[in-house]
Amino acid sequence: MLKIYNTLSRKKENFKPIKDNAVTFYHCGPTVYWTQHIGNMRAVVMCDLIVRSLEYLDYKVKLARNYTDVGHLTSDEDEGEDKLEKGAKRDKITPQEVADKYIKVFENDIAALNARPADIKPRATDTIKEIIEMTQNLLDKGYAYQTELAIYFDVSKAKNYTQLSGQNLAKNIADAGKGEVSDPDKKNFADFALWFFKAGAHKNAMQTWDSPWGVGFPGWHIECSAMAKKFLGGTLDIHMGGIEHVPVHHTNEIAQSEAANGVKFVNYWLHNEHLTVNGAKMAKSEGTAYSLGEITAKGYDPLALRYFFLNAHYRSKQNFSWDAMDAAAAGLKKLQNKIIDLKTAAESANEKINESSVNEKYRGEFIKAVEDDVNIPQALAVLWEMLKDGGLTADEALATAFDFDKILGLNLARVKAEKTAVPAEIQALTDNRQKFREVGDFAEADRIRQEIEKIGYLIEDTADGSKLIKK
Repeated sequence: MLKIYNTLSRKKENFKPIKDNAVTFYHCGPTVYWTQHIGNMRAVVMCDLIVRSLEYLDYKVKLARNYTDVGHLTSDEDEGEDKLEKGAKRDKITPQEVADKYIKVFENDIAALNARPADIKPRATDTIKEIIEMTQNLLDKGYAYQTELAIYFDVSKAKNYTQLSGQNLAKNIADAGKGEVSDPDKKNFADFALWFFKAGAHKNAMQTWDSPWGVGFPGWHIECSAMAKKFLGGTLDIHMGGIEHVPVHHTNEIAQSEAANGVKFVNYWLHNEHLTVNGAKMAKSEGTAYSLGEITAKGYDPLALRYFFLNAHYRSKQNFSWDAMDAAAAGLKKLQNKIIDLKTAAESANEKINESSVNEKYRGEFIKAVEDDVNIPQALAVLWEMLKDGGLTADEALATAFDFDKILGLNLARVKAEKTAVPAEIQALTDNRQKFREVGDFAEADRIRQEIEKIGYLIEDTADGSKLIKK
């Protein structure tokens, strides 16, 4: 049985969806004001691996991933700047054109990483009606109140407000003193905006809508609650996002959704950890907030980045470095070459590859890893163990690898042998290295191997001789 770690209970739980074999899954999507960095791409791949795992285990998944295309973020919203308007000024286009531009970039990037597209891709600007309705609902029920500047959710009215984060809200408020809030009429330090009016600091807002209370725009948190309810219902099976969303965004989503809908909002909360770079937080100022485009510009296959992501659990931090990227690229190439060798062997033996050829022993081990909170690194290890098993026929190994790839997503079935010839210089060095190996001069052979690697090739020594692998 599938077990997943639920942030709400802080433990692994048996997964039981609301409806048999059907899963409603909401994934917090990007604010589309700029090209997403590879940390955000990792979050998408982690979500993709979980969705693929659910589907592999015969669940039918309905995945929604939103786009935040409203420039509304303020210091009260824990973000610090109006990103859509900043992007509009930078690119000299409208906020809507900014969103259109970077949604396209995002979708191209996740396609390159072979991430399954969402079934529903709601945009905040297309959900204003539902946002207004939910806000009015909260006002009518007494969970929200209005000031001259905004409509706020009153956190003192929420049940178990900090149930997800486990924070001591009273201590947070005490530590903050009076707190620096932009609206002196807020009742509580932690109250958050559902709707901002075009007044005060927001008088020059570029995106506004009419509402029963006045012209303005929505707060950040209310968007996800309205979109989730509209497309997936009042109670969701799974809601996933980055670990940074636990104390504020997801905590506020629970409070307003459960107050408005009168039912539990989410049964299983999943959160992925962060990607660091060289052991430090990714930062534009340091030039380390790499985009997928910057990775591919250095000659890496996007699937090499996906392979890199496969090597860490979604709840574990992962550190990116160019050395790690080189290792991932080499690992992927080694895997692809093994698949090519197996295809050649299967063709020579006239073996047919089909699902009936999948090795059940290794499939059982693979499923065991997947069912343990989607342990993809262990599942990948099972794949390599299977490929190294000399007792399997080529068709059996291929069928099993292709079966596992339904989750891993490395397009193994499409791998073909490269028809590029090895440069004469590299082949000469390889032949020379082999001569030193034959006479037992392994130090000189290793020196030549290092020289070959500097030129851009790896050597894999097999029972059939040395094999060159282009980096």
